[in-house]
Amino acid sequence: MFASYLIGLREGLEATLVVSILVAFLVKSDRRDRLPLVWTGVTAAVALSVGFGALLTFTAAQLGSQQHELFDAIASLAATVFVTFMIFWMRKAARRMSGELRDKLSGALQLGAGAVAGVAFLAVVREGLETALLWFAAAQGATTTASPLTGISLGLLTSVALGWGLYRSALKINLTTFFTWTGLLLILVAAGIFKYGVHDLQESGVLPGLNAHAFDISGVLDPGAWYSALVNGMFNITATPSVLETVAWIAYLAPVLILFLRPSGKAPARPAAPTSAQPAS
Repeated sequence: MFASYLIGLREGLEATLVVSILVAFLVKSDRRDRLPLVWTGVTAAVALSVGFGALLTFTAAQLGSQQHELFDAIASLAATVFVTFMIFWMRKAARRMSGELRDKLSGALQLGAGAVAGVAFLAVVREGLETALLWFAAAQGATTTASPLTGISLGLLTSVALGWGLYRSALKINLTTFFTWTGLLLILVAAGIFKYGVHDLQESGVLPGLNAHAFDISGVLDPGAWYSALVNGMFNITATPSVLETVAWIAYLAPVLILFLRPSGKAPARPAAPTSAQPAS
């Protein structure tokens, strides 16, 4: 549930910030008449994202046991790619997002109503499709779909509340710090999803070594305890993982964490020393 909540919060806040920027631009430009077009684009993006999630769930339900495991594995691996890209993209693009969106909307206002709705749709649908895929991948490790669905719903509601507060200037949070900490947690979540994808590939028979366990910490991590369910649900850490699962988890987590924590900013250039004026001869 917490992993799904984190996904909903992170992705939802990105989408909410995008919508807030578009709405603020139209309000400040005295183009409130175009606001319904923004909401039309947002609604279409949300509907497509929900439909995508439903399609994934329906497709998985129609497959046989081995095919289901393979489908889950592909979805988990795809989700890992998407969440990794999203984490690094947001870290790089957060500062210039506002200006780029306003430039696009300025051009769309000149093109017409469909272009305005299209900008809003494209700005939100990427987050929505990623959210649906990540939720589906996270839900595969849960015993029921109720907890992941509740978690992602609460995360989205929290992101909407935060976005509204930021838009109204009632809340002042450091977005750089927020995206850094949630990025770190999502890297752990993504490592767990990747590990689960490898586990599904082993269960489907694509990869060997399902019963070759790397270690057994069931004496410490009691499978029936609440904290075991919490750790397993958040980061897919299990008591008896296979050797290949463990290698995959480390192989993903170590380099991604290093790249994420590595300083990305360049040192500011030193200003040139002023040249002294030469006395007139």
